[in-house]
Amino acid sequence: MATQTPAARPSRIGSAVMAGLGFMRAPFGRGRRRRQEELLLELLRQLALMTEEMRRANLIQQYRLTVEQLDRAIDDPSLATAMSTLTGLSERQRRQMLFANRQYGVLLMAHRVGVYDWDELVGHLRVLCRNEVFAAYWASTVEHRRSVPSESLESRVGLVVDAMLDDLRDDPDEWWVIGPDLEGE
Repeated sequence: MATQTPAARPSRIGSAVMAGLGFMRAPFGRGRRRRQEELLLELLRQLALMTEEMRRANLIQQYRLTVEQLDRAIDDPSLATAMSTLTGLSERQRRQMLFANRQYGVLLMAHRVGVYDWDELVGHLRVLCRNEVFAAYWASTVEHRRSVPSESLESRVGLVVDAMLDDLRDDPDEWWVIGPDLEGE
């Protein structure tokens, strides 16, 4: 007569195998959880990048609308008068001021969306400051800049342009080395 040992029964072998697999899964469960956390962090990083890209796209679209309005105002004197807050200007001067504003805006936009870093922005501003129409535009709009928050990019750029124009008036032959220390964002 054969004796049956309890460990040899099929149902107990299956239970033992399942218990052994459970013990083996425990360390792998932590690895899977870690992998899921890594995936979640990567998804959050990708979401942050996509959000920033959407913000830039919206900024570009808003700027495109502004440029279209400026272009129409430059082409049509009656629209130029409606758009400009500067007084005592001839039709030609008003158009020039609008165009100088447009050029300045192009440089700021390029920096905001990452085309120019701070040093490149300052370099382009140095060249722009050499233009007499831009210098007149800058002098005419000093009151406009006073309402800009001091921590904004426009305020920081305004301080740099002010210093450049002051230095340029003092020594116009050294225009490529004028300006404050380059402290960007």
